[in-house]
Amino acid sequence: MSAATGSRRLSLPVLAALGFGALVMLTPMLWTLLLSFKSNAELMGNSAAAFSAPYTLENYRAIFAGSLTTQWLVNSLIVSLGTTAGVLILCSLAGYGFARLDFPFRRTLFVFVLLGLAIPEQAVILPRHQFFADLGLHNSYPGLMLPGLTGSFGVFFMTQYFRAIPKELDEAAMLDGASRFRIFWKVLLPLTIPAQATLGVFTFLASWNDYWWPLISATTSDYFTLTVGLASAQMNYAQTSGLGFLMAQAVFASIPILIVYIIFQKQIVRAMAGAAVR
Repeated sequence: MSAATGSRRLSLPVLAALGFGALVMLTPMLWTLLLSFKSNAELMGNSAAAFSAPYTLENYRAIFAGSLTTQWLVNSLIVSLGTTAGVLILCSLAGYGFARLDFPFRRTLFVFVLLGLAIPEQAVILPRHQFFADLGLHNSYPGLMLPGLTGSFGVFFMTQYFRAIPKELDEAAMLDGASRFRIFWKVLLPLTIPAQATLGVFTFLASWNDYWWPLISATTSDYFTLTVGLASAQMNYAQTSGLGFLMAQAVFASIPILIVYIIFQKQIVRAMAGAAVR
């Protein structure tokens, strides 16, 4: 009883600290949400009006009435989902190859993959821009997606996960006459679903929030992603559209990220717990 009471007493300060930290992190989001429900006329006079009624949905109606935000949302979904699918396919295959297959220069190639983690994107932006310009890929969905498929982290992450799976499973499947691809597809790949879910969420978030490459590659508003589109809106017509409309756009842009995390949060926890055990 005394031990249980002591642990309960110790947990209260920890819970209080965690609650305070969560409140600090949520304050900007709550502030943004409140501003999005206020009329622009009120906020131009005093932003503290966010704490008092009345509230309105006019800013959200304006998003769907003549605004390019919906088009930017579609662009972000296409680019993020396409990039995520490509990364999962390529990194799963590469991770299986590095972890399970024996081929010439395997270690050397894996070292080159790891070196990719140390090269900042800004260091290769000029040759990448010239390369895509020569191919005519700017202002296109492939031009926005292809750079995201070259990340080294996904290959490293999947390689480590495949290595942690016992090789006895491969040997047993080979004794049953299964081919290499069948072993990968039917035996090993289902065991990596938590890792794929984690990598998929991280890739989706990175692609969704990417601003640097879409700013360079997309020069027409029809191919703007949400990050570039909202930034251009803030710079070009923040005074005329109003603070409330900009905050409504920000809230609208964050909804898909919230949905993705809610759907895959269990897989993320499982993958992180498995990585900690290993």
